[in-house]
Amino acid sequence: MFVIPAVDIKNGKCVQLVQGKPGTEQISLDNPIEVALEWEKKGASILHVIDLGGALEEGGNLPVVEKILSEVSIPVQMGGGIRTIDDAIHLLDMGVNKIILGTLAIQNPDTVEVLADEYGSERIIVALDSKDSQVVVRGWTEKTDQTAPELGKILEKRGAGEILFTNVDHEGLLEGFNIDPLLELLKSVEIPVVYSGGVSTLEDVAKLSQTDVYGVVIGSALYKGKINFEDALVYENR
Repeated sequence: MFVIPAVDIKNGKCVQLVQGKPGTEQISLDNPIEVALEWEKKGASILHVIDLGGALEEGGNLPVVEKILSEVSIPVQMGGGIRTIDDAIHLLDMGVNKIILGTLAIQNPDTVEVLADEYGSERIIVALDSKDSQVVVRGWTEKTDQTAPELGKILEKRGAGEILFTNVDHEGLLEGFNIDPLLELLKSVEIPVVYSGGVSTLEDVAKLSQTDVYGVVIGSALYKGKINFEDALVYENR
């Protein structure tokens, strides 16, 4: 299991929001590039970069992302505001190791097939963000009528190589999480699943390491000192 630090970018800064809501910034650091380099230095194998500005349709932060790509030597998985195939191609060609498709993949599954055929399934992650047991899109502002296991099966068949499952009900609250929706998704698909949302203690990381989850993305808990990254790395690849 990979332990993956989150670098969420909004207005050129590294931020952490509560449940993705604008105006709830708990953390705001001026230099995301330095933050990314620090996680690499601490031993991160993968970086999880989200263009929150793009996801919320406020304008992107691609120059910052480009700088991160040029500075770090570890793989970067990136999402946020990828609304068209051209957006996805631009990021893949820019050097993003894996792109994370949310709204685009769910509203137009054909795009997953097209990109997987061209770039390989291993570079395509589909984000299934669940709120009240239903998948949400457009920066978590719109609900669909499908569950994560239902959509996971569909998008796996279309060529997705990995799923990022975020439990929005717990995101950014630092109150732990309910593991049952994750276990249900893991049973439903064969491709790797990365978990995100509410991971706030080393015990949470340990609990995840005992499942078949491929990785865990951690944001607020790392930035607020609730979890020491080096301690969490003990559970990597267990």
